[in-house]
Amino acid sequence: MPAKAMYDYQGEPKDVQENFHGNQLVYFGWDKHLMFCSPVCLPLPPDMPFGALVQEVLPGVYSSHPDWQRIDWERVEWTLDQQPFTPALDRGLADQGIGHKSLLRFRAPGLDGIGGVAT
Repeated sequence: MPAKAMYDYQGEPKDVQENFHGNQLVYFGWDKHLMFCSPVCLPLPPDMPFGALVQEVLPGVYSSHPDWQRIDWERVEWTLDQQPFTPALDRGLADQGIGHKSLLRFRAPGLDGIGGVAT
């Protein structure tokens, strides 16, 4: 059921890209890994190569999970804003359609959470 304001509310969003000093917010979720209950949001430069994201940024978020070292990155399946996505590691985020407040999800086939709890 939609909510109805009691008056003509005119709010100004504070999470517009201009407020992040040249960065854009990007959400990430690792499917079937329930140790992380929801996507994380990171401010990233739009020209960051996707390979740098995988090698330098995501380990800081997810490497505490025991499955992290077992990921076969050649087999990882990605979605971008709920659509299948094949990243180019040498191209920037924005060049590949990853925009401000996009949601990137990844699934590592064969890894279904600690002890396979998410099968």
